[in-house]
Amino acid sequence: MWTFAARFLADDGGPTAVEYAVMLALIIMAAFVSIVSVGSEASEMWNYIDTSAFGAGLGQ
Repeated sequence: MWTFAARFLADDGGPTAVEYAVMLALIIMAAFVSIVSVGSEASEMWNYIDTSAFGAGLGQ
């Protein structure tokens, strides 16, 4: 029983797993923010192109 407790207290695998989970969460959040930003910029670009093309007499 004491050897199990000693091994459990000496094991550092738990904190490492938590650190990896936190890093993964931060990476996912950064990717999500990037995708939303790029999507918003792309949408604005295509709306500008559509408005410009319609104003030039295309797509009527």
